[in-house]
Amino acid sequence: MAKKKAAAAKMVYYFGKTKTDGDTSMKTMLGGKGANLADMTSIGLPVPAGFTITTDCCAQYNKRGGKLPTGLMDDVGKAVATLEKETGKKFGDNLNPLLVSVRSGAAISMPGMMNTILNLGLNDESVAGLASATGNKRFAYDAYRRLVNMFGDVVMGVHHEYFEEAFSKIKSKYGAKEDNDVPLEGLIELVDAYKQIYKKHTGEAFPQDPIKQLQLAIEAVFQSWDSDKAISYRRIEGITGLAGTAVNVQSMVFGNMGEDSGTGVAFTRNPSTGENKFYGEFLVNAQGEDVVAGIRTPQPVAQMPKWKCEADKTIGKKVHAELMKIKTKLEKHYKDVQDIEFTIEQG
Repeated sequence: MAKKKAAAAKMVYYFGKTKTDGDTSMKTMLGGKGANLADMTSIGLPVPAGFTITTDCCAQYNKRGGKLPTGLMDDVGKAVATLEKETGKKFGDNLNPLLVSVRSGAAISMPGMMNTILNLGLNDESVAGLASATGNKRFAYDAYRRLVNMFGDVVMGVHHEYFEEAFSKIKSKYGAKEDNDVPLEGLIELVDAYKQIYKKHTGEAFPQDPIKQLQLAIEAVFQSWDSDKAISYRRIEGITGLAGTAVNVQSMVFGNMGEDSGTGVAFTRNPSTGENKFYGEFLVNAQGEDVVAGIRTPQPVAQMPKWKCEADKTIGKKVHAELMKIKTKLEKHYKDVQDIEFTIEQG
């Protein structure tokens, strides 16, 4: 019996090449997303490593009047250290920084209840590290401006339109039609403008400590469980009896590192007809939210084999072939049509 009790007290479940703690039977504890990430890792799919904080921690947080369970951040620190070892990167590092995404995930899917935070872990020092590690300064500042915007909006409740306004000004200053056309100096100015907006609306500077960023993001996910819109959604959908939401922290891969990177969403077959044809769309040199935000027009995945870039003329063929293998493996394992999101980092 004692053994069982200790297992129930576990707050953080790791998934990666070094070890994977969870599986699909643990949806109530790890949420749908966390359980499936662990499951996909264990069958050898290329899932970026990370960890899941349990739904029970969310219940405890809300019971304790908005205080994290004792020892949770220590366990998170240990999981971050494992992630650093596995990726060979360091959180907040000024040479080769580890960046993570933070997402919510309840046992039953509740779309749109909590937005994702990407590029978490960037600060004034690690942005220089990201620039030197990737040899791409523009990419590093693009990632930083996205973080300040998302963190400000999702974690601190600063309205997205304030950031949009600042972006429009920079775009017109540099005569840029698309977001991608803004030059490096424009993005550096934009990061400064975003940080000023953040300070004006929150009364404090954008946090430079990555662990502090992570803690605030975890708390924001837990708070989103009891937001008015989440409560209404559960009432309308008749969702009851759930402890709360899990938090998924995952190492970042970058679809916006240049012409040999990209991102997309797809179904393993046509969802309307059931035809066995990979069905979806992708964008070159973009991050995930760009596909759904409607800022740029994506291409159908059927066009992917034609994708070429200067560094690699056959990039599209290779990536498409790998996706086809993944599609087959997914359907074989889950025995149903699967809906996937994918990112390609430098081929």
